[in-house]
Amino acid sequence: MVFVQRAHSLRKIHDHGNHLVTTFAVFFRRFHGRVGSSHMKQRRQGVWKAKRVFAKNTTGELARQYDLPSTQRASTRLLVGRHEWVSLPDLGPLPWMAKTDTGARTSTLHATNIKIDERSSLVSFETQDHTGAVISCTAPLSRFKIIRNSTGGTQNRVIIRTTATFAGGLTFPIELTLADRSHMKCPMLLGRRAISGYFLVDPQSDYLLGHLDDFPTVP
Repeated sequence: MVFVQRAHSLRKIHDHGNHLVTTFAVFFRRFHGRVGSSHMKQRRQGVWKAKRVFAKNTTGELARQYDLPSTQRASTRLLVGRHEWVSLPDLGPLPWMAKTDTGARTSTLHATNIKIDERSSLVSFETQDHTGAVISCTAPLSRFKIIRNSTGGTQNRVIIRTTATFAGGLTFPIELTLADRSHMKCPMLLGRRAISGYFLVDPQSDYLLGHLDDFPTVP
């Protein structure tokens, strides 16, 4: 009788163990599938964004056309430094110092006194150029987006769409979130969506795409 009870108990333990193994296997497959699909989705989005911005030009052609530094590999990439000068012609004549930030998905521009005209879908705000001069700007409203900042908090930010130009002439459309960066060294961030697909970041170099005096609008 005791032997039968022990055998019954061992069978229950064995069945419970099989159930746990099966449950873990199902969870692992689902989790791995979500992670894999999310990674591939983000990767496809980055490549699609870069191809849409630069149309049919290859990075090798862009490097030769604008005399830009690039990697010497089969898959050529343009090199950008930790800091680059970026002009936003639709917002002001002078360029901004931008920090390349691969940890940020969306690019950001310093802005204060942000006001939205819902009838015209225009955003008015104030920013500063590299000299510290205050500039009043107006740009079309693209959308709103919840952004997680470096401290872990979230903000519902305004996103505008405009045109960016690197020193040397390379021009491309860009989306910028507006945020108060008065406490930061650089008034502008270049996020992954602006540089993915065509650029590699050299964190030990600055201004690889050109210097301040390469802009014709800078006296």
